[in-house]
Amino acid sequence: MTRGNQRETDRLKAQKKAAASKSKPKESNTTLAKRKETDAEALRAKQKKKEEEKATAAAAAAGGGG
Repeated sequence: MTRGNQRETDRLKAQKKAAASKSKPKESNTTLAKRKETDAEALRAKQKKKEEEKATAAAAAAGGGG
């Protein structure tokens, strides 16, 4: 079997891919830090809600034994 011009087409494909990734705007440190902070805040809120649900369920189980 012969490969033909596969190596050349692969090289061109790789060049196009590199050019496309090069043109993407990078995220600055300030926006990255801001995004990390908002993500962390959302996670803390989620954890707090989960803990409140646990406490409510435990209170209901302790009080409902009657």
